[in-house]
Formats: sequence, C-alpha cells, structure tokens
Amino acid sequence: MDRDLRAARDLVAGLAEQAGRLQLDRRDTLTVGAPKAHVNDVVSDVDIASEQLIVDAIRAAWPEDAVQAEEGHGRDGTSGWTWIVDPLDGTRNYISRTGPWSVSIALRFEDRLRMAVVHEPVAGETFSAIDGGGAFLDGERLTEPAGAALEKALVGVSFQPNPATKERAAKVVRDLLPAVGDIRRLPAALNLVYQAAGRLDGGVALDTFLWDIAAGALIAREAGVVLGGQGADFSTELTIGAAPALWPDLSERVRASA
Repeated sequence: MDRDLRAARDLVAGLAEQAGRLQLDRRDTLTVGAPKAHVNDVVSDVDIASEQLIVDAIRAAWPEDAVQAEEGHGRDGTSGWTWIVDPLDGTRNYISRTGPWSVSIALRFEDRLRMAVVHEPVAGETFSAIDGGGAFLDGERLTEPAGAALEKALVGVSFQPNPATKERAAKVVRDLLPAVGDIRRLPAALNLVYQAAGRLDGGVALDTFLWDIAAGALIAREAGVVLGGQGADFSTELTIGAAPALWPDLSERVRASA
C-alpha cells in the first residue's frame, strides 16, 4: 500500500493544469461528437484529448494501477490502486461558454479515496486533498467552513441531465429553493470543492458518476464539510454536503424530497 501521496498529488496537479491549458487553447476549434447516453450527454474532441493526456502520464508513472475514466481510456490493474478521471467535468458549460468546468482526478486504494485534485482552468485554481492530511487551494490549507443558517444558505445543485434525473432534480429544487437563500447549478466536482472553500454553504448532487464526485468528495471531507448520501458519506445516487452548522437542516430538507 505504500505510496508517496504528496508526490502523486503534485504530479497529478501538474497534469490537471496541462489539461486545463489544452482546454483553453482549443476552445475555439473544438469539435462536438455524437451524444452518448442521451441527447444532453455531449462530448467533444477536447474531452478525449484531455483524458488521453492524463491517462498516458498516469500509465507511464504507475503502470500497474487501474484507471476508471469517463471517455473510455480505462484499464484494469494489479496494484490495488485505481485512478478515477473526469477530464472535463461540465462539458456543456465548456462548449456553450455559459459556466465553469473542471479537471477532476482521484486516487483510490481498494475502497478508500486517498488523494484528489480538482483544477478550474479559467480561474487557474487547483484544489487538492490527501486522506487524513487536509484540503488545500493553491497550496493554502482550507479551514472548516462556517456556513449560514438555512434561510440564508447558498446551495449548489448538480445532476445528470437525463429525463428521469431532471424530474427528480425538479422536485428537490422545488422543495429546496423557498427554504434557502439561493441555489447555483454547478458541475459536481466544483459544487463540492466550492463547499470546501466556503463559497457555498451546502450542496446536493443527484445521479452522478463516480468520476464526477470522487475527487470533490475527498476534498470537501478533508476541509470539514459533512457529507451524506445513500448509507455512506457520498454516493452516486445522492450526495448531500454542508458546513457542520447547516448539515442537520439541509440534509433533512433534501432527504425529504430526494
């Protein structure tokens, strides 16, 4: 199990930043491919190129590790370590220029997340965490978020835009919005790391994939965000996050409608 997680974090943070620069450089010339699972599940050639950049470097550095990657560059491994890669979380925002996106990379040993990096290319911000070692933004340690009362809270909402999940999300938003200060729809990784940084007081993610939330969940947890879902601190079906003071009220409200 021995591995230098700080060195791994530093290497992967560099890869995420390289992928972010590629995304900025190629935004004006991208090509959008055919939808994947449904009409709103889009992918571009930049998603694929970004994933190839990241996965090739991971394979070169750790050839025995497994990789789970959104755009098909995954592989089995023999070491017990698994890299979880979302090369461009928020493709619709990226393509349409209507909001933020990120590069999200997590490292898991067996069933436990051990290290994570989330990079936001436009702001040039890199969030990271090591299991038991705290969460950081550009090298500065993040402290436990204070949060706000429910009626003043700014809450992030993330969900897959397939028809069934949109129906589910509509119910959650309908019940949640009158009770909180306001909401923001964000890609899942940024939803979680913005909670870690105290920019959001809480958040909810519905029907995500592991690569959407793994890195952000570790960073949020290490910053002191309380996480809960379907019987675990996070799950792909439902992840709720909140500053400790907000957690009881927000989690009760979301669970009642989710």
